[in-house]
Amino acid sequence: MKKFTILDLLGLDLKENDALQLKCIAGRAGLGREITVAYLDRPGLALAGYFDNFAYQRIQVFGRGEFAYIKKMIEEKNTDSLERFFSFPFPCCIFPYGAEPEEIFIQMAENSRCPILQSPLTSPELSQRLIRVLEGIFAPQQVMHAVFVEVFGIGVLIKGKSGVGKSEAALELIERGHRLIADDLVEIKRVSGNHLEGKGGNVFLAHHMEIRGLGIINITHLFGVGAIRDSKQVQLIVNLEDWDSEKVYDRLGSSEITEEILGVQVPCVDIPVKPGRNTPIIIETAAMNERLKRMGYYSAREFNQKVIRWLETDTDSENSLK
Repeated sequence: MKKFTILDLLGLDLKENDALQLKCIAGRAGLGREITVAYLDRPGLALAGYFDNFAYQRIQVFGRGEFAYIKKMIEEKNTDSLERFFSFPFPCCIFPYGAEPEEIFIQMAENSRCPILQSPLTSPELSQRLIRVLEGIFAPQQVMHAVFVEVFGIGVLIKGKSGVGKSEAALELIERGHRLIADDLVEIKRVSGNHLEGKGGNVFLAHHMEIRGLGIINITHLFGVGAIRDSKQVQLIVNLEDWDSEKVYDRLGSSEITEEILGVQVPCVDIPVKPGRNTPIIIETAAMNERLKRMGYYSAREFNQKVIRWLETDTDSENSLK
């Protein structure tokens, strides 16, 4: 991953619950400072003069407590800790609540080329949003050649070799009312531990599809904005492959098959493709079946239990006749 700077943070196009509403009020000469971790630090102990284990690699957030303590230090003309504080190369300082730091603090930041940012958000809200944004930026990621669609609320990643019919199957799913997230290049990130979030690898091309014989088509223009989605959790992998008469395919679905992406196991199904098979309907059924599994209902297990009960009942009936 290329380096991510304070200037990059200020330039992010964040909306709704991710908007940070940051602006730089001092230290613009240091906007090129790099952010290397997705964590924040509240520098209360450092301001008090205790610098052991000071997490200077992190963005420093000044809540109301830190803000009041700085004001008291300046009023008492006890700024030695502040001067030492600014000797560390932390990325920046952020003041929530729209707080305006003292002029001496601003001057120290200018002298050390340290960016000072301000946000009208509360300290808890700013911290939550900032951590969420940074976790997304620093999350492990992988780009895959696949088609990503949302089917009945399930994020389905359709994989397969070139020409097997991934885009054509996705196009039929869109025609049936489902939504396209990305075609060909899918960028997947692991966030919040084991949550895989997928989106288009290229934001400008994500909602276009290549259909052999037609060329590039714009799904938004053809089917409307309701036929697309920007991102979705990867919840099911569908592998499309040419029908192999020698291969033994799963006919009961009793075994749980998974595929690993970025260390996370994702449910997976292999669907053989041949003339006469309606691949989109099979994918729809696979998605609905995955929803049932997430609700605790396993069709294959229930079928197996019914067969066992039937065999036991039949055996008991035979024994009673003897």
